[in-house]
Parts: sequence; C-alpha cells; structure tokens
Amino acid sequence: MDRFDERLSGYIDEMKWLYMELYHNDTQAFDYFVSMLREYEQNRSSTLKAWDRERTKNSAWYKDNKRFGMLAYADCFGETLAGVRSHLDYIRELSVNYLHLMPVLKSPKGRSDGGYAVSDFRSVDEKLGTMEDLKKLTQDCHEKGISVCLDFVMNHTSEDHEWAVRAREGDPAYQERYFFYDSWEIPNAFEKTMPQVFPTTAPGNFTFCEEAGKIVMTTFYPYQWDLNYRNPVVFNDMTANMLFLCNQGVDIVRLDATPYIWKTLGTSCRNLPEVHSLVRLMRIACELVCPGTLLLGEIVMEPKEVVPYFGSVDRPECHLLYNVTTMASTWHTVATKDVRLLSDQLSKVFSLPKDYVFLNYLRCHDDIGWGLDYPFLRQFGVEEVAHKRFLNDYFRGYCFGSDARGELYNDDPGLGDARLCGTTASLCGIEAGEAEKNPEKVKQGIALDIMLHAFLLTLSGIPILYSGDEIGQLNDASYREDPEKSADSRYIHRGSLDWESVGKRKNRKSREGQIFAAIRKLTRLRMAHKVFCNAADTWLIPLTGDGNDQNVLGIGRYYEGEKLLAFFNFHPEERTVSTGETEQYKELAGSVSLLSGGSSGEAVSAERFRISGYGFCWFHKRFP
Repeated sequence: MDRFDERLSGYIDEMKWLYMELYHNDTQAFDYFVSMLREYEQNRSSTLKAWDRERTKNSAWYKDNKRFGMLAYADCFGETLAGVRSHLDYIRELSVNYLHLMPVLKSPKGRSDGGYAVSDFRSVDEKLGTMEDLKKLTQDCHEKGISVCLDFVMNHTSEDHEWAVRAREGDPAYQERYFFYDSWEIPNAFEKTMPQVFPTTAPGNFTFCEEAGKIVMTTFYPYQWDLNYRNPVVFNDMTANMLFLCNQGVDIVRLDATPYIWKTLGTSCRNLPEVHSLVRLMRIACELVCPGTLLLGEIVMEPKEVVPYFGSVDRPECHLLYNVTTMASTWHTVATKDVRLLSDQLSKVFSLPKDYVFLNYLRCHDDIGWGLDYPFLRQFGVEEVAHKRFLNDYFRGYCFGSDARGELYNDDPGLGDARLCGTTASLCGIEAGEAEKNPEKVKQGIALDIMLHAFLLTLSGIPILYSGDEIGQLNDASYREDPEKSADSRYIHRGSLDWESVGKRKNRKSREGQIFAAIRKLTRLRMAHKVFCNAADTWLIPLTGDGNDQNVLGIGRYYEGEKLLAFFNFHPEERTVSTGETEQYKELAGSVSLLSGGSSGEAVSAERFRISGYGFCWFHKRFP
C-alpha cells in the first residue's frame, strides 16, 4: 500500500459521507474527486514531500513560540516576485519565518479589488512574474526556513475567468457554476435575508449580465461572480486549483471569504452548516495530498461565528484563524484609554482550548471594522452608532487630544457606520508629530506604537506584522491621484515599502531605527522563551492603584517553570500599578520605575511600580 492509499484508508469513510450528503450521492463526482487527489499527490515533488514529512513528525510545529509573520503585497514590497526573493535576507533580519503574500494570481487591471477577482488560478499576474517565479520564491523561502502563505479566493471568480466568459456566451454547463437567473424574482427573494457586504460602494448582491441576458449573483463587487458550490464540479475544480498552488510550494492557504461559500434562499448565506462540511473536505484533501500544509480561515465576524471554523478535535477544519475581535478591541482601547472591553474580550480568548491557534495583528491590508461587543459596552452607557462615530472621529484626529491620522472607508451615513483606514504609525500619531515637527508628539507616538507591538507579541498564537510597520511607515496619500485607486481609501495604508526609510533602521535616533530595534528585540525575546508558546496558561492580572487600573492591562503567562507578567499602559500619562505579586522577577523588556527599589538587571518585586505613559513591561521568572 503506497503512502496515499495508507492515508486515504483513514479518511475515506468520513470523506465519502460528507461528499455524498452535500452532493446527493453523486458517486461519479466523488470517484473523480478521489482520483484527482491521487494525481496531485503523485505529482507533488520529492522536496515538498520531504517538507511534509518533517512537519508531520511534529504536528504542533506551528503552535510554538518560534513563529513570526509578515504580510505584504509583492509589488509594494519588491515590485515583482523576483524582487521579493532579493529581499529575503531583510525578512530574516526581523526573524520573520512566515511570509504572507497578498494576491499574486492573474486578475484584470482596474477590476480586481486588489487581486481578489482572479481570472486564472494557475497563472501569476504578469506584472509580478510567472508561476515559475513563484515556485523559485517558495523554494528560496523554504531553504531559509520561511513558510509561504497565499490567498485562495474561493467564493468567486473574476468576470474575466474562462468559466465566466463561457457562461456569458450562454453555455448552460458554465452558467451552472455560478448563480444565473432569468428574472429578478429569486434574486429579490435572496435580497430579503442577505446582508450587503459593501452597501455604499457596491450595493446589492446581484448584477444584470447584458451578454447573457440574465442576473448573476455578485455578493462583493459586480465583477466578482459568486461560485455555486452546490455544483460538485465547482468544488472538485476549485480544490484542484488549491492543490496546484500547494504543489508550487505554497504551504499556508488563506481561504478567503470562507463563510460565504454556500448559498441557501431564505438565509443570510453566511456560516451555513454546509460551509463547515466543505472546509472539512478541503482539510482532508490537504491531509491526503500535502499534509504539511496549513489552512487559514478568513472569518471576519464575531467570535461565536469564528471559533466553529476550528472544527472539533476529531474533525478539525482550519488550523489557523484571525483574531479580528482582539484587533478591533485594541484600537477601541487606544481611543478610550479604557481596558475593560479588551480585558473582557481577552478573557474569552484565554478560556478557549489551547489547540486553537489565532493569527494576531494590529494592522493588515484591510480596514478596521468596529464589530465590538456593544451589549458589554452598554453597561457603561455606550451606544453603538454614537460610539462608532466617536472612534472614527478620534482616529481621523477630529477629537481633542487625538493625533491619529486615518481615513474613512465605505461610509454609510444612513446606518451611522463606517470603517477606518491608516497605518499603525499614523494611527498612533507619529505622522501628525512629524508634520508638526513636534518631537514630543513623535516620541509619544513611537512609545504607543512599540507598546502595541509588545502587546501583540505577548498573546498566544502567531503574531503577524504588516509590511512597513517594522519601520513605522506612514500613510501614503498618493493613492488619491491614481484613478484606479482613488475611490478606495484602503490604499492609504497599502503604499509601497519605502526602502530609503528601511535604510535608516540602524539609526537608533530615527523613528525607523527605534521601532525596528524594539520589534526585533521583542521578537527575539519571544522566540527565546517557551512561556510564549500556545500551550501556556494565560490569565488577566487584576490591578489596583490610584484608580488607574482601567488604563493598564495586565496579562500573565505560565509554561513549564516559566512565568511572565506583562503590563500595558494605554494612557499617555504615567500610571502607578499594584499587582499583589510578591515574587521576585527580572525585567525582560520595557521600562518601569520600581517603587520598592532595585536597579536594571536585578531581581525585583512587581508588587507595585510606575509605568510610563504608553509604556509596557515584561517581568519574567524561571522556577527551579
């Protein structure tokens, strides 16, 4: 029995049961699916199979404290895939070993939503290079111990995709790969329960296709046609497309817009049970063909909708999920200086099984949506619409005391809702301080920026850095002059990496040098101490002290004889903190004033201390 058949024997019963339930006992489609998986396993290179074997020896390899990621657009980072290859030493200088490249596949110019309207899943966008260039990049990354993550846009294709072209021409077999309707009767029925993703920039969930004379489902944008996963041909062929990318060396697959892939009339068409069956089948497909591959689910929703995508212990789905609620709650805390919401949110994350691995981030390519726990906030007199307005005003610098410089995205005055864009540095006030030539504001903004990254690195899971944040890159307003980008304010934080600024990273007096050195130091400390691994016990530390406990967040971690106490001051002024911790610790990082005496490098008490405005500290203790 070969390796594929050996693995298949452990999954065949579950796989067949799930497939037959979804596709009404279509044995022909299922037999094709299995044969397709076998073909991709046989075509996988011996080098990648060796990579798989190394990872499967320790299936929890991605749950340790050694992972550190970077998210980047290939063109913004290195212009081309070959350019990205030329900068891999810079990536390793930061200890990055997880590189997520934003969409690199072929998509139409001006109608791609940043590359998320794919016209060919097996071709690289010509401005970035070729599929061979991608393969060379993944090979070089693997030689340097770097995993490569790529987006797999599974909910829809571009209207220029071969399937869509043939559907427009009237081919019924290809129209069945999408959702085509002869009249507005069924689309209008769908609209009654389907929320709109972009109500201002792309209202509605359907578009009239003139060439076909029919209406087609377009949940996101009119040029992105939703795929019909009720058709087994769609699932089979899209899974094959995913495995093709895996065989080019992509070893972390980001499943884009996962919750949307199954549509049922009379529902929200999100998070339906069939979605979980499809994701489970994709997980099994990877286990059979490329078992070293990880699936990352993009589920940007409230926690109760996110966690189920981990699946169960015996039937896992995604290996990794985004910790989107913590990200939004963190920026809420920056604006309010009040840690109570963030504390409550973290308490829920800390209570989850340690097998669950989240990707933690401060910023990414997308906007910040204010999907906060408003029922929790209501007890403090916070009203949702007014609070969203306050947050967006604060991060645009419209509030007294705010030096943040962000922009709104997808503003919906009718609902009083909008999302927020901007780089970490600009939202922290560094841009305003530099524009005003105010060194105190710059210093304060840098302190906030570094404190937020220290918080990011304290959490269990995999910390992900958005390219440019390592040098405090500012907003790029030049997008307003580009006709293809000017309508999308998200491009304000999608500017090309300023390599001239990168060159300043060794100057400790510069903004670039201070932030780069701090992140590099903190990352290396994290990798040196197992207390940061996903298996560690984590808890919130109750604080008291001069009524300032609402401004300071305390997190405890413990693992195999190591204990860490971490504190973060979200207020611009110094705060006194009392912890009740009487043990002796060493300060790993940060800067505090110890009220009980002691000096740098000595074992000190963390019972009571002063923490500077926007300051943080890591106290560490190793037990015998």
